[in-house]
Amino acid sequence: MSDKTWVGGIFFKDEGGYEIILKSLNHYKKRLRTIGKSPELKDSAAMFASVLNQEAMKTVPKIDEAIQKIKDCLSDNSPINQLIEDIPFFQKALMCYESDIKKAQDTGHEYFVQLVQLDTARKDIPIIKNAQERINQFSD
Repeated sequence: MSDKTWVGGIFFKDEGGYEIILKSLNHYKKRLRTIGKSPELKDSAAMFASVLNQEAMKTVPKIDEAIQKIKDCLSDNSPINQLIEDIPFFQKALMCYESDIKKAQDTGHEYFVQLVQLDTARKDIPIIKNAQERINQFSD
């Protein structure tokens, strides 16, 4: 095992980084649950849409597990380092949220605007970018 320390854990727990991660995970879950209404999916073949919906529903329980792990770490029931294995999943949620905010801004499509609550989500873009960088930080 590596002797590196997860500096991102300090950002995550002590600097409130968990807030944007939880917000992104909840957005990701909402996105997956409403994927059938996505304009992107409506443009694809019916067979592809079915497979995508099935995969989305398999991911929702993983999101719930990640949220619970975060809550356990925040309440000091679990060590923060146990979240290291979830960094790629957190990154995926952050990217999904950021992408949907940008789609809402760029297209104005009602689905995306409502999905991200655009009026409040705009301010999250710099916070997301900071989180994407900070949760990946390790020291020697």
